[in-house]
Amino acid sequence: MISRRTLGWVLLEFLGSMNLAITLLVAIAIASVVGTVLQQNQPYPNYVLKFGPFWFEVFRWLGLYDVYGSLWFIGILAFLIVSTSVCLYRQVPAMLREMMRFRTQIQLNSLRGFHQRAEWLVPERNVEQVLAEVTGAFRARGYRWRLRDYGDHQVAAAMKGRYNRLGYLFTHAAVVVIGIGGLLDGNLWLKLKEWRGEIAIEKRDLSSRDVPAISRLQPGAVPAFRGNVMLPEGSAANFVFLRLRDGFLVQELPFSIELEDFQVAYYDTGQPKSFISRLRIHDREQLGDQPLAATIQVNHPLVYRGYAIYQSDFGDGGSKLELRAWPLSGTRLEPVELKSEVGNGLKLTGSTGPLNLELDDFRLFNLLPEPDAKPGDRKFRNFGPSFSFKLRTASGEAREYFNYMAPAQLEGRWFYISGMRARPGEPYNYLHIPAANNSPERFLKFNARLHDADWVKTALKRSEPTTENPDFQRDLNVVRANLLNLFLHGGFTAVSERAKAVVPPDRLQEATKLYFNILRDTLAELFLEILREEGIKVEEGIGESEDAFFNDALSALASLSSYEAPFYLQLSGFQQVEASGLQVTHSGGTFIVYAGFLLLVTGVFIMFYTSHRRIWVWLAVEEGATRLVVAGTANRRQADFSQEFSLLQTTLSQRLGVAALALGEGA
Repeated sequence: MISRRTLGWVLLEFLGSMNLAITLLVAIAIASVVGTVLQQNQPYPNYVLKFGPFWFEVFRWLGLYDVYGSLWFIGILAFLIVSTSVCLYRQVPAMLREMMRFRTQIQLNSLRGFHQRAEWLVPERNVEQVLAEVTGAFRARGYRWRLRDYGDHQVAAAMKGRYNRLGYLFTHAAVVVIGIGGLLDGNLWLKLKEWRGEIAIEKRDLSSRDVPAISRLQPGAVPAFRGNVMLPEGSAANFVFLRLRDGFLVQELPFSIELEDFQVAYYDTGQPKSFISRLRIHDREQLGDQPLAATIQVNHPLVYRGYAIYQSDFGDGGSKLELRAWPLSGTRLEPVELKSEVGNGLKLTGSTGPLNLELDDFRLFNLLPEPDAKPGDRKFRNFGPSFSFKLRTASGEAREYFNYMAPAQLEGRWFYISGMRARPGEPYNYLHIPAANNSPERFLKFNARLHDADWVKTALKRSEPTTENPDFQRDLNVVRANLLNLFLHGGFTAVSERAKAVVPPDRLQEATKLYFNILRDTLAELFLEILREEGIKVEEGIGESEDAFFNDALSALASLSSYEAPFYLQLSGFQQVEASGLQVTHSGGTFIVYAGFLLLVTGVFIMFYTSHRRIWVWLAVEEGATRLVVAGTANRRQADFSQEFSLLQTTLSQRLGVAALALGEGA
């Protein structure tokens, strides 16, 4: 049966082993790489879109979305602290003794076994005279020594650089100190509070004022945190959001931050060059009624009362937008005027039921590469203001849209561009609405008229040629109406699929071509009617611009079925409100980590640039002469010590007036 002492000794041996410490350090290094490569504490839907449902669950189970707050990382860090502390507990007493002991108890045979050694047989000088010469040489080279008389011989032990041993002590202590600082600055305290039921992560989409008390942290509740807040110009906040797993907490601050002004500058490529926030700190307890004015920018934070305020991001702060909703599936010709703010929603009614319009973002500038730019060309164009929004159904499904305010010129023609995607992270599919007279009205009016069956019937009636076969004309009108209906609900693809369903395979190509020709002629006749309504005398012919517009309109009409929106939102006016993304951090372990870093640098410097050197001298009287044996060793930098020992040997030979014996001679 193993005794308690034996078991405890085995445990100490295991915890204090070098192999365990190296393994733990490697594990922490790998975890840190993962935490650097994989962006931490992002919304869970972003990870689902990036990795897919299967790997999302695997990575979530492994805790890779919050590496530094995961149980296994905290456990490894704590284990490393314990292991390194045990190493110090076991090694420091012996190291301190080694630093203070001169080790005068040494045998002659042991000295002669050293690699660095020299021996003299000095006539006509007694032991005291030889010892005086030796200690003088020691003093000249900065050695401290101790002398011990054994009667028949004397031993002098000298050493210097004994504080090299502190390098080991400092570096290991630095690991412990930095580890403790890491625990203080991590999410350990939040997890402890969560385990005890003192806090609960809020998973609902709530404003800060609606977050319940159990999801709020008072100032000083945890020693460290890192939170973010998006602050619009002219507004103030005394809190930040701490994102944790699939939710968040609200961390309250002992002061409020007001954004007085925000400025952003861009490179020619459209990337932000710099963004600067002018802040005012309101703190009645410390500042009274006089706020503290400060300016922050990237890499130049404001530190106030131990809280560091960083410029981390920027965005829209609730710009006021004026919109026109042009119907895409009805007969209404006039748009509906709407007003709202970014971040707000509007309740609307679509053809398939109620919809929620969520305004997500507004951009004043959109600098993008020229469409005809070659790879490597630095040609950029400002496409002007844009806004993004979502259309969410009653079931919660949403599609994301991105619309430019002004028309853009592509291949010499002007278009209103609108992008759509079914899921975040996917590329946008773009709808190009042809513009006439700097407006999308002609196209949208054309689309609305096509959905008006009575108008279409009347317009086609006026364009019918005189025929002696009314039955044929009636059948042709039915075909026209059917093809137009297919086209409006499914584009050219729907027409092709209809042809496949009703035409034998051997005549499919011919029939499909006929269907497309009939459809195009029908749409052309209806388009001419639109031009007549605008007062254009189409009987005199139409120009190239109208002809190009018609071709572009056909492409846009064919894309509407996949656009999946009951209206086209046109931005008609705006009042921009910018917002600054601020990151506020409070690190209770900052100075502890700094102290650990100082210990680490000091320890590494001591270990690399100093060495603990020992020299022993053995003196005895033999046949009227004094035998002198000198040997030494160093714990590192052996080449330097070998050179120093050679110089010491030369110096002693000069002082004693006799050359050193050859190795092995007189032993």
